[in-house]
Amino acid sequence: MLDASVSGVVPSPTLAINERVAGLRASGRDVLHLGLGQSPFPVPEHVVAALQANAHQKDYLPVRGLPDLRAAVADYHRRHEGSRASAEDVLVGPGTKELMFGMTLALDATLLLPNPSWVSYAPQAKLLKRAVRWVETDPAAGWRLTPNALEAALAEGGGHRILVLNSPNNPTGAAYTPAELEALAAVARRHGILVLSDEIYSGVHHTGAHASFARYYPEGSVVSNGLSKWCGAGGWRLGAFVFPRELRPLLDAMAVIASESFSAVAAPIQYAAVSAFRDDPALKPYLQRSRAVLAGVGGALREALVAAGLRVSHPEGGFYLFAELPESRHPSGLALCEALLEDAGVAALPGSAFGRPAAEPSMRLAYVDFDGAAAMRHAPAGVDAAFLAAHCGRVLEAGRRIAAFVRD
Repeated sequence: MLDASVSGVVPSPTLAINERVAGLRASGRDVLHLGLGQSPFPVPEHVVAALQANAHQKDYLPVRGLPDLRAAVADYHRRHEGSRASAEDVLVGPGTKELMFGMTLALDATLLLPNPSWVSYAPQAKLLKRAVRWVETDPAAGWRLTPNALEAALAEGGGHRILVLNSPNNPTGAAYTPAELEALAAVARRHGILVLSDEIYSGVHHTGAHASFARYYPEGSVVSNGLSKWCGAGGWRLGAFVFPRELRPLLDAMAVIASESFSAVAAPIQYAAVSAFRDDPALKPYLQRSRAVLAGVGGALREALVAAGLRVSHPEGGFYLFAELPESRHPSGLALCEALLEDAGVAALPGSAFGRPAAEPSMRLAYVDFDGAAAMRHAPAGVDAAFLAAHCGRVLEAGRRIAAFVRD
C-alpha cells in the first residue's frame, strides 16, 4: 500500500555509492572514491573537546534549538555575511537536509532548480508532491544560473516559486561573485520569490571570499548552513536556517513541523556546535589550511582531466568538479560511471543524478579521497606539487586512471 510519491524514488545516489564502494573495498578491490562529498578533514579539536565536555547533556532542548547555539549561529552570519540576524531568526535541525524537507513541506510552491543541482532537492519535492522546474545553465558560464534564465523561468508564471541557489556549488564547484548575486537578486525581488540560499560550503570557498545571497536580497532569502562541510562534522547532523524577519511565519511553521517530527537535535551536539560557530582563534588556521589543500588538489585534478580532453568546471569552492566527455561509447552517464568503476576502479556519480539528461556523458567528482588529518598537519609548509603527491596521491591517481579510461 505504498504511496505513489514513494514508489518511484530511489535511495540517495551519494549514500548508495558510498555503500557500494565500502562493499567493493571489503572484497579486496582498490577503489578510488570520488563519489561521496564528505569532508576529508577532522573536526576541529576545540569542537571535539566541547562535545566530550557535554556528553552528559541528556535533556530535551527547545525545538528551535539551544538558545546559546541560535545566538552563535546568528553572530556567525553577522560576522561573515553582514547579516542582520538575531537568535530569534534561527532554526536548528538535524542537518540542513531535514530542514529543507520541512521547508518544502511547509510551502505549497514549485521548486526552481538550476540544472545541475544537488541530488536531494528534486527527490524531496517528489516525496512531498511538489512540482520542480529545472532552469538550464550554460557550461561556458561555469554552469551558473544567469539573470536571463531566471527571468525566463519566472515569466512562465505558475503560482508560488522557491529558487534554490547553492554557492559554492555542488556538483560544479562554482562560486557566484557579488555582481552575479546582485543581478540575480534584482530578478528575485522584481518577482517577489522566496530564495533558499544553500551556503553549506561557504567556509570552504577556496579563497575565503564567499558572498551570501542574503546580502543582496535580505527580505526574501533563507540561508542554509551547518557543520557538515566546513567543519568536517557530517556525521554529527547539525544544520541551521537563518530567516529574515519578513519570513517569521515560515520559521514558525517549520518549528511546528519539527516539534512533530525530530523534536530537537541531540543535546551534546548542540552544545558542542556553539564552539564551532563562535569566533574561536583556532578556527582561522583550520579553515585556511582546508581551503589551501582543496584548492590545490581540485586544480591539479582539473588540469589532468582537461589534458585528457574533458570539459571540466573550475573549482572555486567545496570539493567537486563537474566533468563532461566530448563523446562517449557508453549509452548514458550512468553506464559511463559503471564502466569507470568496474574498469578503472574510480567511483563517481553520473550527471543524471543532478538533473542532467540521462544520455549526457557527464559526472561529478568529489576530490576527497585522501587523509585530511595528515594533509592538515603538513599544509602550513605550502601546498605545491610535492605536497599533493605526498598527501593527495589517491586523487591524483584517480585523475590518471580517468585519463587512461577516456583514451582507451
